[in-house]
Amino acid sequence: MSNSQLLKPITDFARRIFPGQKSVLNARVSEQINSSKYVSRDLSWLQFNYRVLDQARNSRRSVLERLKFLAITASNLDEFFMIRVGSLYNYLDYNKERIDYSGLREKQFKLALFNEVHAFTEDQIATLAELRTEFKANDFEIIGIDNLTELEQEEVSQYFKKKVYPTLTPMLLDPYHAFPVITNRALTFGVVTRNSEDSKNPLRLSLVQIPGNLQRFYELERGNITSFLPLEEIIRWQVSKLFRNVEIVSVNLFRITRNGDISIEESDDVENDFVDEVRRKLQNRRTGRVVRIEIEDDYSAFMMKTLKARWEIEQENIFVCKELLDLTALWQLVNHPDLAGLLQPIPKTKAPLSFPEMDEAAKPDMFEILKQKDILLHHPYNNMEPLLALLEQAAEDPGVLSIKMTIYRLAKDSRIINALLKAANNGKNVSALFEVKARFDEENNIREAKRLQQAGCFVIYGVGQLKTHTKLMMIVRQEEEDRVTRYVHLGSGNYNEKTARLYSDISLLTSKETYANDVGEFFNVITGHSMPTTYKLLITAPRDMRKQLIALIKNEANNAKQGLPCGIVIKINSLEDQSTIDALYEASDAGVPIQLIVRGICCLRPQRKGLSSNIQVRSLVGDFLEHTRLYYFHNQGDPQVYGGSADMMNRSFDRRIESLFLITEPALKQECIHILSYNLHDNVNAYLMTEQGDYIGRQAAPDEPTLNIHEAFYKVKAEDIVGANVG
Repeated sequence: MSNSQLLKPITDFARRIFPGQKSVLNARVSEQINSSKYVSRDLSWLQFNYRVLDQARNSRRSVLERLKFLAITASNLDEFFMIRVGSLYNYLDYNKERIDYSGLREKQFKLALFNEVHAFTEDQIATLAELRTEFKANDFEIIGIDNLTELEQEEVSQYFKKKVYPTLTPMLLDPYHAFPVITNRALTFGVVTRNSEDSKNPLRLSLVQIPGNLQRFYELERGNITSFLPLEEIIRWQVSKLFRNVEIVSVNLFRITRNGDISIEESDDVENDFVDEVRRKLQNRRTGRVVRIEIEDDYSAFMMKTLKARWEIEQENIFVCKELLDLTALWQLVNHPDLAGLLQPIPKTKAPLSFPEMDEAAKPDMFEILKQKDILLHHPYNNMEPLLALLEQAAEDPGVLSIKMTIYRLAKDSRIINALLKAANNGKNVSALFEVKARFDEENNIREAKRLQQAGCFVIYGVGQLKTHTKLMMIVRQEEEDRVTRYVHLGSGNYNEKTARLYSDISLLTSKETYANDVGEFFNVITGHSMPTTYKLLITAPRDMRKQLIALIKNEANNAKQGLPCGIVIKINSLEDQSTIDALYEASDAGVPIQLIVRGICCLRPQRKGLSSNIQVRSLVGDFLEHTRLYYFHNQGDPQVYGGSADMMNRSFDRRIESLFLITEPALKQECIHILSYNLHDNVNAYLMTEQGDYIGRQAAPDEPTLNIHEAFYKVKAEDIVGANVG
């Protein structure tokens, strides 16, 4: 199936309506969506998940790689319901007004959104059904109880008896038992039984939650075939052991998703009350209102009536699954060691173009190297080793006085944390700003921050109600006598060794004083009460990032009006901020050619006559998650290129501490231009956004060479970037 066949336009609302809804409402909604000059953020996100689903439908990939992408779509959708749909319910439940970018009020928008999500989940189910036909040819299968031999049934029965049965607790719902708290995203059986002694209310509902620490599949080796038996099928098979001498009417598996959109406000006592507040909010996430029920087909009407009344949800919140429930379970297959050969191996990283001798230096002296030159890292094609080597060297070096660092997300068993702990134990002054509001990493960050505190590090738990998203590090080192040198790292990605192998990002290592002065000033803003007048090479949020980016856009528009060379190329994760979108519309109207590379959400509507004719939007989705942020402005032939942590989002400009850094070294600037150029010419991973807000896969023309950036960047040589342009 081609990309264009798979990806469904957002404008198909009138063809997909819920029973009882009038088509005239959907026609009106469709007209409203199409006429708006902005694309809905949430509907745009759903289009992004379709692009991920397209990877699962792509026959050039192995079956296990396709299952991996299918699992990713499920994880994405879980987070979408917890955060975005959860946020919508914060308005619906409290009768607060919310107007979407498309102009729809909250109830209309909910109907439109849920129509699309129902269609998407149907496509997920169809994709898994299609992939099942290829399992056995690749030496694995998902089976049911009926597929077991008598000997295997005995083996599975013993597994249930010894390991599963003791962990299960049936919870009867009646006037004498409190309604249990069902865990977010846990699999749960609803078991309806009959009480023959009660003629008026004979049916009883019990809930049996499956513990999350049990493997989802029981594995059986059958010759050269690895067979995966879903745990729920084992429990269903043996469920009578939980309800002895009782008539079982129905057994239905379901899964709920709760509102996880927590809002954290900082208390006056940062060290104690704030962290406790985060912990309280995390507890609320576990008991938040239910926004979705996924359930097997042919479910009990009696059970569903009870659950809907208890959780105050409507029919559109019910998602019927005719396949495996909770596709994130597919990770057990994807990560199975016996199937590893079905996954494409991650290529060996290459030395950075600006540091080609890295592979030859067993233990490079990063201080001496950075005194001589700046280093640009392009992940995952270059690894994090230069950064890690610098930090680990700093932890041991007697001349190092202090280390300052912002931390948003970390790998497990992080070398970053280990280096900071060693530095503190060696008497260095270590300051770490831990963002405890990093979504879904809150608990890990609190735990790691406490470790640093106990080692004597100065730890800051965020800055007010702002989320610290910038990626900065500074090492202060005593050199010769009175000379002090500051070594700086600025990046677009997290200090996470694991994701650095899977996400595309850029980062800069330098000892230049101009960068060091700016970063030093910025740390004073973050950790203290400083208000610097200006930065030379940084653009920061929340102070003036929106204003400065709009000024750069307007400069290109002014050049266009004067007939001067101009152009804008921006590569980001998301584009939502209306003010910057409007500035881009005005620049397009002035004649500026604008190329936007936006992986995920894009609320700008491209290629609309009289609004955005000169704007093209593309999204790249493939083997690696595109996380690099680069901003290019032609500037009459003297390009200004910025990298950094910020997308063009309201939250980035107003509610986050962010930074973009100007790349001044000509060779490194040219490398960034080359990165953008390859992104613009990729014809394997690219999708082009249409005026209607949907996406069509970009495919190579018959006479056009294939360019897959996720392969090509591993092969780039220094001479390849000379002369690269984005014109």
